[in-house]
Amino acid sequence: MQVPTASERQRAAIVAAFMLHCALIFLPEYTVSIARQASEITLPAVNDGWHTVLQFLCSQFPFISEAIWRQRIAAGKVHWFNGAAISADTPFMPSKRLCYYREVTAEPVIPFAHQIVYQDEHILVADKPHFLPVTPGGEYVNECLLARLKRDTGLSDIAPLHRLDRDTAGLVLFSVNAQSRAAYYQLFSEGTINKQYQAVARLTQQAATAALPQHWHIANRIEKSTPRFINAIVAGEANAQSTISLVAKSGELGLFELTPHSGKTHQLRLHMLSLAMPILHDNYYPELKPKQAPQFEKPLQLLAKQLSFTDPLTQQPQQFSSKQQLSAWPG
Repeated sequence: MQVPTASERQRAAIVAAFMLHCALIFLPEYTVSIARQASEITLPAVNDGWHTVLQFLCSQFPFISEAIWRQRIAAGKVHWFNGAAISADTPFMPSKRLCYYREVTAEPVIPFAHQIVYQDEHILVADKPHFLPVTPGGEYVNECLLARLKRDTGLSDIAPLHRLDRDTAGLVLFSVNAQSRAAYYQLFSEGTINKQYQAVARLTQQAATAALPQHWHIANRIEKSTPRFINAIVAGEANAQSTISLVAKSGELGLFELTPHSGKTHQLRLHMLSLAMPILHDNYYPELKPKQAPQFEKPLQLLAKQLSFTDPLTQQPQQFSSKQQLSAWPG
C-alpha cells in the first residue's frame, strides 16, 4: 500500500474542509455560526443622543441591521453583564456593561490542526497553524485558537497574552490562571520575553550575491494606514525595531530569522518590505490584494518559531519551539 505524501495529505484535508464548508452552507437547517461565549461592551459614559440600547447598537455596528438586532434582543442574545434581559425599548444607561453574542453566516473552516506544546497551572503554549485567528473577529466566531483550546482543555478562563496575526503560524502564549495573569502580561509590557520568527522571501540581487549570514537592524515609525487594518512606515521618531538575519539561500529564495524588539502590528512584514524583500505570499504588503477565500496552498511564509523568557513565578528559564516548517522552504 502506497503511503500518501505530506502534500497529498494536505490537499486531501483542504478538499475535505471545502466539501464540509459547502455542505454546511447548503443544508436547509444551516443558518449562522453563533459565538459560544458572549462579547462585552461598556456603554459610553457620555450619551451621544441614544435613547435606547438598541439605538446605540445600531450606531455602534452599522453593518448589522436594526431588524437583526431586534431579533437578537428578542431571542435573549443581548443582555446586561449581570444576566438581566433587555428589550428593544430598554433605555441607554451610561457606563453599563452589555453582553452580546456574535453571529456570522458561513464561518470558514480551517483544515489545519493546532498543538498544545506545554501546559501547567499558570500558562499554556500553543502552536497555531496558518489561517487560524487567535481570538474571534470578523467572519470568525468559533473557528479560532482560543475556542479550540477551551474545548480541548475544558477551561473557560483562558486569555492570550499577546497577538499573532491570523496569517502567521507558530507559538502563542496563554494564561490559564487569573491570579497569576498580570505577572505574565508584564513579560510583554516590559519587553523581557524573546520572540524569534522565521520567514521566506525572494532575495534582492544584492542579498542573493552577498556572503552569509547577512544582518540588518531596522528602526522606524509605524502608524495606521488606509484601510485601518493595514499599517505603513512613516516619517518620525522610531517606535518599531527589529533585528533581521538572512541565514540560508535556495535559488531565488532566502530563509530569514527575525527578532522583533517592539510589538507593532505587521511590524515584521513591514520591516521585510523595507528591505525590498516582502515575505512570500503576503496579501497586504507591498500591495493590498482583494479579499478572497483563504488560499490554503499559499500560506504567508512567516512562523513564530521560538519563545523564551524567565518565568516570573519560578525564576526558571523557559524556552519553547514550534515544530512547524515553512512550506516554501525546501526540505
